[in-house]
Amino acid sequence: MRRLAVLSGLAVAAMLSAPASAAVYTPYFGDLHNHTSFSDGWEGTPLDAFLHADASGADWLATSDHNFMLTQDEWSQTKVMADQATTSGFVAMAASEYWMTSGYGEVIVLNNDELRNKANFHPPREAVSRHEVIGAFLDWLDAHAGAIGHWPHPGTYGDLDRLDGWSPAADRVMSSIEVYNHGSFSQPAGAQTRDTEAWYVLALDKGWHVMPAAVSDTHSPDWISGSPARTVLLAPSLSRANLYAALRNNRGYATIDENLRVSYTLNGAVMGSSLLPGTTSYTASIAASDPDGVGDRITKLELVSDGGAVVASKAFSSSSVSWTVDLSSNRSQYYYVRITTASDPSGQPGTTAWTAPVWTGR
Repeated sequence: MRRLAVLSGLAVAAMLSAPASAAVYTPYFGDLHNHTSFSDGWEGTPLDAFLHADASGADWLATSDHNFMLTQDEWSQTKVMADQATTSGFVAMAASEYWMTSGYGEVIVLNNDELRNKANFHPPREAVSRHEVIGAFLDWLDAHAGAIGHWPHPGTYGDLDRLDGWSPAADRVMSSIEVYNHGSFSQPAGAQTRDTEAWYVLALDKGWHVMPAAVSDTHSPDWISGSPARTVLLAPSLSRANLYAALRNNRGYATIDENLRVSYTLNGAVMGSSLLPGTTSYTASIAASDPDGVGDRITKLELVSDGGAVVASKAFSSSSVSWTVDLSSNRSQYYYVRITTASDPSGQPGTTAWTAPVWTGR
């Protein structure tokens, strides 16, 4: 793979047959979830990770070392290294993975300079409920303008309170949730692959405005190169500010094919958008293309709505497909696209990509 940033937004839109009325964006391929020796990664600094990912063809990479393992000096170094590694053709992001309280799970935080770790934060000594700890964390995050939250490996190290903690503030800061985690902590790469689309559906059904992410969660020095998982962010040009804006606006898709290109609009609105309330008829325009050809051919496109229900589906057998379908509903809250290809990372046919939804305004 070589980065798609070299293509203009217009070229990508034409290649994917996106509707002329859709905003023109370029897809930028990267990974939100990576570890280094600054926490429990096997070796390498964040700078090593950024340089390796850049050399391996990524457009961007975030390192997300565990907050409780990072020293303040290491966190300061991470931010400096991210700036050093960012160029006109590659964006490096400093992030950290927060373990908040037993039984809940974790949140990866991006675009926030302050690090909360054991040295500068601990819960009050008096007994507090898990819900109070979580609420305090999300309030702290929302108080930092522009901060972005991402849910890693949902259901693996806690139940995330079944995503019951929705509030306007929490919805503002939480941008994405993993639908696929390649996993490399204690077993060979691929041995822990986890498909968590059900959690994505649960989040959407509970009102969260989030996009799906596919990540490596690597703890070995193979950032980007060791996993086919990619989170693809749609932005007008490659910059850290534009990628953060794409995350905040849920504008992108998750794929476990390292160069699968996807376009999806509903009534001309790009994935991640919300339509005005009151609409009951919809036109979905979808296109997908894989430059690797017939071996990675697309075999099925599905439109998925509330509760994970498939409301429309079409079979294909081509490396480049497009589909326009009309829908009618006065109940659906969202529609997203699921893509099946002839070969997933296991070499078998399977789901390969999930887009952000377009919300209907209901």
